[in-house]
Amino acid sequence: MPKTELHLHIEGTLEPELMFALAQRNHVNLPYASIDELRAAYDFHNLQSFLDLYYAGAAVLLTEQDFYDLTWAYLQKVHSNHVVHTEIFFDPQTHTLRGVPFATVYQGIRQALDEAQAQWGLSSRLIMSFLRHLTEQEGFEILEQALPFLHGIDGFGLDSSEKGHPPAKFEQLFKRCQALNLPCVAHAGEEGPAEYVLDALHLLKVKRIDHGVRSLENDQLLKQLVADQTPLTVCPLSNIRLKVFPSLKQHPLKQMLDMGLMVMINSDDPAYFGGYVNDNFKACTTALNLSDQDIVQLARNSFIASWLSDAEKARQLAKIDQIWQAWKLTG
Repeated sequence: MPKTELHLHIEGTLEPELMFALAQRNHVNLPYASIDELRAAYDFHNLQSFLDLYYAGAAVLLTEQDFYDLTWAYLQKVHSNHVVHTEIFFDPQTHTLRGVPFATVYQGIRQALDEAQAQWGLSSRLIMSFLRHLTEQEGFEILEQALPFLHGIDGFGLDSSEKGHPPAKFEQLFKRCQALNLPCVAHAGEEGPAEYVLDALHLLKVKRIDHGVRSLENDQLLKQLVADQTPLTVCPLSNIRLKVFPSLKQHPLKQMLDMGLMVMINSDDPAYFGGYVNDNFKACTTALNLSDQDIVQLARNSFIASWLSDAEKARQLAKIDQIWQAWKLTG
């Protein structure tokens, strides 16, 4: 079944094997003696404990070839998962603050995306994210660096540490982004409260909410999300690894789907959280007893919420329906 992925941090696809290979190539010392020792560190107790390791791992990414290799490795994996369209985040501030030029980051990622389109027809959109633990002024500064590359950037996002960094902190920055006529999204309602989702919608004028699982805590917000069919790019395995929920059986994905929310399955940072898109689908199917219809609806939602053209959405939705009908006949 064709799928999209709408919530994926390309830096979060840095598998331990590639991290060690790039560290050796670039003569970067890692604080881990082996791949097994590094994997053992993937026992996170909250979002910040993950981010600490995430930013440390990014230190091996220095050259255009590094960013190409990172992106190409991800695209190969999701191509095998029958992902036909992906909308990925990249965090330029993670790299420019280390002295890596914006152009190096962008060009390495862009080359891989373009090659996947040419080789497999795997389409993509590139979303530049601002790090919310930094200042709004620093956001304006990285936006200025991005301006020469806007022909290859499809939208803007907001990620990193949610607690203590409400959407209101970036209201002026997102007004500037809106003026560039590119769509915006924001992480909200993962560790932060449901009110952050409301603020992202009303103050930042975002088109999608990344995560949004704590929206269930606000009845008025839920009514708005259902009425507007605002997409929520849910990342189940990520939520469990970061202790947002105690276990996958207690994840609200099925409940959210039954309520009529526009939810879909994504992998977030799969190298750190134990699975790519199909892994998330399989785990949720087992833990939440998803029906075949649920699985089809989640896949359909991902296309409806994407930034593909209406014609391409219709083409892919027809493919899903065709596969679904054929599956029912064999059942």
